[in-house]
Amino acid sequence: MTRVLGIDPGSRVSGYGVVDQTSNGIRYIASGCIRMQQDSMPDRLKKIFDGVSELINIYQPDQVAIEQIFMHKNADSALKLGMARGAIMCATMQQNLPIYEYAARQVKLALVGKGSADKHQVQHMIKVLLGIQGEMPMDASDALAIAMCHIHHQQSMDRYNQVGA
Repeated sequence: MTRVLGIDPGSRVSGYGVVDQTSNGIRYIASGCIRMQQDSMPDRLKKIFDGVSELINIYQPDQVAIEQIFMHKNADSALKLGMARGAIMCATMQQNLPIYEYAARQVKLALVGKGSADKHQVQHMIKVLLGIQGEMPMDASDALAIAMCHIHHQQSMDRYNQVGA
């Protein structure tokens, strides 16, 4: 069994999702959001760091998957997103966990089969694949999608390595 913590980074809201890869498939464990108030950027980064550290302590993941940074139209937004990712990576590395990064397009392609899929399509697939009922924050479903993309990527690499061996 492998437990993966997926994180959708944000400077105001960071989504998280935890799934287990078992011999019977992928099992949903938990999801939610780390929400920051209108605090200063250093305070938000500390909340992100502390929140991710707490998630790692609670769920004990084996691996962490995070969305890669993409270029925003607004350079200030891109910088803030980069800082949030840095806080997440520092919390992860402090626990000596491996980090895997995936582009948003790669995640959408893995889950929906279309790299240009919208967030609602991704959320729908997450709910169907994991058997989740009811409302779910978009940031949480994005984080679960990142975790599932990672598992699919690892399975593909395992198959590739078996064939090449």
